[in-house]
Amino acid sequence: MKTLVLGLGNPILSDDGVGIRVAHDVASQVKSPQVTVSETSAAGLSLLDSIVGYDKAIIIDAIQTEKGRPGQIYRMGAEDFSCTKRFSSPHQVNLVTALELGKMLNLAMPQKVVVFAVEAKDITSFSEKCTPKVEKAIPEVVSMVLEELVS
Repeated sequence: MKTLVLGLGNPILSDDGVGIRVAHDVASQVKSPQVTVSETSAAGLSLLDSIVGYDKAIIIDAIQTEKGRPGQIYRMGAEDFSCTKRFSSPHQVNLVTALELGKMLNLAMPQKVVVFAVEAKDITSFSEKCTPKVEKAIPEVVSMVLEELVS
């Protein structure tokens, strides 16, 4: 099974870089030719270029929710985002909308998409370091991604 591990974010905006940090750590541990580990700061429709052609995609990103605690880890499938789909503007296209559009265009989209999201505290300060609680979550997310690769 051809699998993509994709870390999303901006590595110079503190916790927003958590997906990229996790992907970097995963890449140092995965040696399978069936697994591609990549990082991107792209969003919306630009993500289609990264995920087309894979059977499975594991995506890691920062998230901010109303009641979440910094460093909290969420494991979600694309179905968990069904309420966020929208096509009103290309400037508002999120991951789920991009996945739906790829399917509508009959692109070779992954059959399985898993998202690991880490609750971020700070995604606006310029820093190459994550806040302490997010930093502490990184090894656990790496382990979760590695487990997902063998399931």
